[in-house]
Amino acid sequence: MAANGTGAATLRYTLMRLGIFAGCFLVLVGLVRLGVLPRGLGDSNLLWVLILSIVISAPLSFVLLRGQRDAMSEQIVAKVDRAKDRLAENRSREDA
Repeated sequence: MAANGTGAATLRYTLMRLGIFAGCFLVLVGLVRLGVLPRGLGDSNLLWVLILSIVISAPLSFVLLRGQRDAMSEQIVAKVDRAKDRLAENRSREDA
């Protein structure tokens, strides 16, 4: 990440998404330990809790992080546009 803040929105979105996943995971582990949710078969409990955490955190992230996702998208579009401009500039120099 450069000093001018490039990539900050992406990093923030990623950290927030991981935070939502971790929160879901911890809540589900607590619910399993309290007996509210059933345990998996044998040693599969952790795997089922992980899968359920992913399934629950994905739509939550989609709804809760809409603004952050839009900011990240704008940042990526701006970066791609700058790269296209540099490429076009380099091509015009080669043609001259």
